[in-house]
Amino acid sequence: MNTVIEHRTWRYATKKFDGTKKVSDEDLETLLEATRLSASSYGLQPYHIFVVSDQDTKEKLKPVSWGQSQITDASHIIVFANATNFGEELVDDFLENVSSTRNIPFDGLKGYSDFMKSKLMELPPETKANWTARQAYIAFGNLMQAAAELKIDTCPIEGFQSDKYNEILGLTDKNYNAVVVLAVGYRSKEDETQYLPKVRKSKEELFTYL
Repeated sequence: MNTVIEHRTWRYATKKFDGTKKVSDEDLETLLEATRLSASSYGLQPYHIFVVSDQDTKEKLKPVSWGQSQITDASHIIVFANATNFGEELVDDFLENVSSTRNIPFDGLKGYSDFMKSKLMELPPETKANWTARQAYIAFGNLMQAAAELKIDTCPIEGFQSDKYNEILGLTDKNYNAVVVLAVGYRSKEDETQYLPKVRKSKEELFTYL
């Protein structure tokens, strides 16, 4: 089987993790680097990623995650937090990085800066928040697939109270909002879900060729 398809067939939303198995520091660094390299609109990456391994913190997050055992049994909990609002500093900081990384005078990027700001700065706050959340999901998907390549299990989690996560992790004061969570670790042999066939729409239902 093509490895691209093999990895995606192997992956499933792990319901029960083996709490005795931990993701190594080396593999975790690979996963995070793959996430860092993810695409985002304009390259702006308007989000922050919190990596939770502290068991006490995970215990605090579990009750506000519908009591899901993945929160405490997984090796790590990766919380994607989108910027709830932003100003010109989002573009300016990015272009400072571009200037430094590519050895381009900052003044030479003014046209690109003006273009991005003209598209983003006048958006209503709610639209800005929705846009930053969508950017976070792009990185989220990349992390999930990178984990599958390393045969590391994951479970995407949207069943949690964002406001409580924000409180526990101190996100509100940082202008961030917890938007989606990924539990990362290794499946338990007792997780019966892993033995079930993957259920997806057929190609005929899903794709239209024009």
